Amino acid sequence: MKLTVLVDNNTLIDRYFFGEPASSYYLEEGDIKLLFDVGYTDIFIKNAQKMNINLDNVNTLVVSHGHNDHVGGLADLIRYYAAAFVERGKYNKPRLIAHPLTFCDKYEGKNEIGSVIKEHTLQKHFNVTLSKDEIWLTDKLVFLGEIKRRNNFENKRPIGTIMSQNGWVDDFVLDDSALVYKSSDGLVIITGCSHAGICNIIEQAKIICKDTRIVNIIGGFHLLNPEKYILEATCDYMKQNNIQNISPCHCTDLNSKIALSRDIPIHEVGVSTLFEYS
Repeated sequence: MKLTVLVDNNTLIDRYFFGEPASSYYLEEGDIKLLFDVGYTDIFIKNAQKMNINLDNVNTLVVSHGHNDHVGGLADLIRYYAAAFVERGKYNKPRLIAHPLTFCDKYEGKNEIGSVIKEHTLQKHFNVTLSKDEIWLTDKLVFLGEIKRRNNFENKRPIGTIMSQNGWVDDFVLDDSALVYKSSDGLVIITGCSHAGICNIIEQAKIICKDTRIVNIIGGFHLLNPEKYILEATCDYMKQNNIQNISPCHCTDLNSKIALSRDIPIHEVGVSTLFEYS
């Protein structure tokens, strides 16, 4: 499996790419050529082109959750594919995988923070699969589906509201999910924002993949000025579970990275960072 960071809050010195407070990754695994999230704007397309990654070949799109810093680029991706068909006669209609709540209306106060592209529009451009259950994309790569909340310290406060069948309700981001790759040395977990809780995600990955070895966790940990007890509990969990490496980015602040690094090797991430696993 090969993963390239297309979008992150950070860019790396001497590499001239665009950054924004968002995330998007490009993965190759077997016959799967996959986009995991599409950032906030079209810079995932611009960065991919500068990296010589041909998005015409993408056959799978996985959305981690429905916040606009992860789905905002959908309109740009649709325009990209429309142009690809007109200009090059090539358009692989990708499969889109997400949780069923991903494209519901979401607000934080008066601000719309969800996807402006809704499911009925997406159905025209993608082969849409919405699932609460895990989906195996290959025999080594899995979409985790809805993450069970197992501990008593994560995901205790809602982020805005979501339109449900019962009207507007507090949004605990039940649509938040992740990918896991089963490498020969253990699991590589790939997250968007980890609103479900990074420790909850790890537990789900271990259960679904039947492996307790965690080689690396790449992505947002949703640790932005966390309360002290949350950060301490997260660090304790990571230490107790012998996490081998972490690569936190996007929505993980410096203080949290420093705390986590006391017990676990931590790797810097930015646009163009490349990870490879067998």
